[in-house]
Amino acid sequence: MKLQDTLSNSEKELDISQQVRIYLCGVTVYDESHIGHARTIIVFDVLRRYLESKGNKVNFVQNFTDVDDKIINRAKQENKTADEISTRYIEHYFSDFDGLNVKRATNYPKATEHIQDIQEFIQKLIDKNIAYPSKNGVYFSVSGFPEYGKLSKKKIDDLQSGARIEVDKAKKDPLDFALWKFSDNEPTWDSPWGKGRPGWHIECSAMSIKYLGENFDIHGGGRDLIFPHHENEIAQSESFTENQFAKIWMHVGMVTIKGEKMSKSLGNIKSIKYVLDNWGPSIIRLFCLSGHYSKPIDYTEELLQENLIKWRQAETCYYELIHADSSETIDVDKVISQASKEFDEALESDFNTHLALTAFFKLIKDTNRIAAERTIAKSDAEKIMSEFERMLDILGLIIPKITLEEKKEIDSLIVKREALRKEKNFEEADQIRDKINEMNIELVDHKGKTIWIKKEKIKSDI
Repeated sequence: MKLQDTLSNSEKELDISQQVRIYLCGVTVYDESHIGHARTIIVFDVLRRYLESKGNKVNFVQNFTDVDDKIINRAKQENKTADEISTRYIEHYFSDFDGLNVKRATNYPKATEHIQDIQEFIQKLIDKNIAYPSKNGVYFSVSGFPEYGKLSKKKIDDLQSGARIEVDKAKKDPLDFALWKFSDNEPTWDSPWGKGRPGWHIECSAMSIKYLGENFDIHGGGRDLIFPHHENEIAQSESFTENQFAKIWMHVGMVTIKGEKMSKSLGNIKSIKYVLDNWGPSIIRLFCLSGHYSKPIDYTEELLQENLIKWRQAETCYYELIHADSSETIDVDKVISQASKEFDEALESDFNTHLALTAFFKLIKDTNRIAAERTIAKSDAEKIMSEFERMLDILGLIIPKITLEEKKEIDSLIVKREALRKEKNFEEADQIRDKINEMNIELVDHKGKTIWIKKEKIKSDI
């Protein structure tokens, strides 16, 4: 597998000979997660699923930033503790992402649980004269890391000349960033330099190295994190280890709303709860995977509706295969192998989920075409189903299952309807069809037979 590495600006081969170690910057838990968070996390969920489907072991670490000025400010607004705020939104996070069928990470480290690790990290940087205490906290000295800017392609001289007048005069350089902030506002911890709390960037360096070791395989996050967050992570981590930090830097493009960045001031933030309630998990996953991960994607109801139409085709395919009962086989091996090859090649070539979805829906289209033209043999259906479900699992899509009791009831109603139609009692036959429709079951009439499809209930379905 080759992935685009932001640092080298080139495709790099992912080493899958051993366990693949991935660190993904998670959310700051002061508010509800939104569709932008969903896209980044879904992209990495599918990457992990694909690697695991090929037999690779994946150590997937995703942090929670649970100490931050935004959390503290929210706590003050609500007259609660920072811990109460972070605990609430961590619970909401799991509810949201479980709802999106995202696999749980191997570890979800929290900044507040790794204060000692963070302090030891900072102390080593001080010992190496790459960090210094001041009256306001401990800062990383950017001038001591000559490669600063290599990820974002920003030059120190340009950054310095463009820097605004720095409020914090305790810094030696306006570009220096906080590793430890002195504060009397809770939450705080004692440290060798003074009471306070960690800066934002240091937690990810300390926790990623703790759980994944030096020079792990992939460090990921949204493109908005390239500078300053990931740039600062590289500077402090490589100063700490004197080794390359991550082998591949993988960044996911932003989700915009009608071409604009999501923001509270514009009132255009789409929470995960909102999109889940209105569209369901599979439509959201299809949307998030519909463009190349590195490019921005625009959220519109029209695009979600397009994905809903495609999802209905996938549901049809599944039930065509479920109902297959012919004994007359045809050669489906070529259809299956071609789709499988195109699907895997797309993901292995810079993780092109757009092309992978094209292969997935080609398999669906071919299957539905065969079913419409003739009945599918059970043995052929089993072959197609195996590949169809492999792709579903990698993409994290779920076709709603049906119980044996429901199946018997529906089959009985369909038999009764067919009998009424043969008797030309169309009024009662239509009444049964209406009853079946209320169960969210759609009937598909083929030559000589009728099959049924259980459709996922989508609030926004038109």
